[in-house]
Amino acid sequence: MTKYMLSVVGTVDDEMPSDEVMQEMYATVGRFNDKLTEAGKWVFGGGLAPIESSTTVDATGDKPTVTDGPFSEAKEFLGGFWIIEAADLDEALQWAKEGSAACGGAVEVRPFDDASQ
Repeated sequence: MTKYMLSVVGTVDDEMPSDEVMQEMYATVGRFNDKLTEAGKWVFGGGLAPIESSTTVDATGDKPTVTDGPFSEAKEFLGGFWIIEAADLDEALQWAKEGSAACGGAVEVRPFDDASQ
């Protein structure tokens, strides 16, 4: 089995849903997580705090730097993710379709590098 990362992609232009809508999304995503677990596909997953809460650490130079905020000023950002195991890309894409519907956002599918598994 190959591991895949299903990334929930957001944009800075997205409006925050109401608390009621967020609670329904959490419930829907919870049901999707349960389905992944029952199918033996779940490895790990989670939602991330807003992009504004990020901190960037760069230790590539002589002295490490720590900066409040994201690394880049991109319009898109990672909002959450699932790590799953799937037989192939087609299966991973099927799970991504369900995940996208559950979280109400676009999902990028990316296999792990074989050397890292």
